Amino acid sequence: FNPDLILFYGWSWIVNEDIVKSFRCLMLHPSPLPKYRGGSPLQNQIISGEIKSKVSIFIMNNDIDSGDIVAQADLSLIGKLDEIFREIENIGYVLTKNIIENNPIPKPQDNKAATIYKRRKPTESQITIDEIKNKDAQYLFNKIRMLADPYPNAFIRTSDNKDLIIVDAKIRDSKNND
Repeated sequence: FNPDLILFYGWSWIVNEDIVKSFRCLMLHPSPLPKYRGGSPLQNQIISGEIKSKVSIFIMNNDIDSGDIVAQADLSLIGKLDEIFREIENIGYVLTKNIIENNPIPKPQDNKAATIYKRRKPTESQITIDEIKNKDAQYLFNKIRMLADPYPNAFIRTSDNKDLIIVDAKIRDSKNND
């Protein structure tokens, strides 16, 4: 077994060091690396209010999301999560085809510009009373939209200790509906 290339697309686990050292391994990461390294890159960008991002493909090394970038292309974070996923797949296909056909020269990441985020936990999917009181509609809309399936959906915990799952939302100006 001696592949020319191993693709880790949609991969969320640390790859064995022996594999990374022995083969050319590429990872697709939906962020404008070196920003938003680490877990839950889409969710962390959306909850931060980002509307423009990138799909990055980089050469894997022993550090998380820090290898040389082989290709990047623009990605819109507007819309539903399933639409964003489809766009990531399309961009990933085009970038990968270009990498295979043209073997672009990798560019080192600027580690000084790196931002690192941890993977979001299911408990962070809760919309709290504090958020309802202190965050605007766009923030709450983004929180609901970033937590669409397959991620742990946004929820409100009710007084009877049940979780009201929220799978979709719209923003409406209440001034126009009185």
